[in-house]
Amino acid sequence: MKRVLVTGGAGFLGSHLCDRLIGEGNDVICVDNLFTGSKDNIRHLLSNPYFEFIRHDITEPLYVEVDQIYNLACPASPVHYQYNPIKTAKTSIHGALNMLGLAKRVKARILQASTSEVYGDPEVHPQPETYRGCVNPIGLRSCYDEGKRMAETLFFDYYRQHQVDIRVVRIFNTYGPRMNQNDGRVVSNFIVQALKGQDITIYGDGMQTRSFCYVDDLIDGVIRMMNCEGFVGPVNIGNPGEFTMLELAQKIIAMTDSKSKLVFEPLPSDDPTQRQPVIDLAKEKLGWNPTIDLNAGLEKTIAYFKKVI
Repeated sequence: MKRVLVTGGAGFLGSHLCDRLIGEGNDVICVDNLFTGSKDNIRHLLSNPYFEFIRHDITEPLYVEVDQIYNLACPASPVHYQYNPIKTAKTSIHGALNMLGLAKRVKARILQASTSEVYGDPEVHPQPETYRGCVNPIGLRSCYDEGKRMAETLFFDYYRQHQVDIRVVRIFNTYGPRMNQNDGRVVSNFIVQALKGQDITIYGDGMQTRSFCYVDDLIDGVIRMMNCEGFVGPVNIGNPGEFTMLELAQKIIAMTDSKSKLVFEPLPSDDPTQRQPVIDLAKEKLGWNPTIDLNAGLEKTIAYFKKVI
């Protein structure tokens, strides 16, 4: 049994990760300040003797004894991270420093949940880990993009200078049950609008692309990376299937049997026009490949939102 710390553990991805870790027989400490996370996501775990919830903000130091640390804490949707951009940057940077300091003290392995946003609005498509990105350092999204880039820098500096046992994953668009219906992400936006019969909002001309990974596949890749020996990353974790926003909207309208119409709004500042991971490294090093296609994943996600709306 490992003692595992999950920061951001009451969030969308964090709660699914806690489920898997508990299911695999670990002792899990979930840390979350509940800014975007919710106790509802972990309520079913609170009575488990091997699960502990601590309400804490990782911009402040934390002192616990653990074997592994998954650092997932950070608002991940533009609606939330632009609400308080300075706090977002602090979470990525101060949070990384605090968690790396903890890992150094207790000699824990630590994994950083980085993001495809480190590639910015890419000029290379699809994006391999060797691509250094095209990021605006002073834009509305910079608090998140540059915060995550700085966190990666800190992880590799602690690795080189202090021999901290790090792992870095770059997470591409992920969807599934427990997404926040008000988080402004495209999958949850479209599903909620379709189920409510509202107009579906498409930004720009709808031809920008994203690659959508179902949460179960994503968590499998992250856990494989944590337990992989001799490889620190970074590694892309995402589904390489690429879809335009128009394709996604039409698919969701059909699957929900909705009467919603499409409306078009101006494209937000620095919104990437295309996003697709190269996952050759994940296949080679982790033996990982996503198995749940978009239709199957959307069915499960739509069923979840039908319950919560």
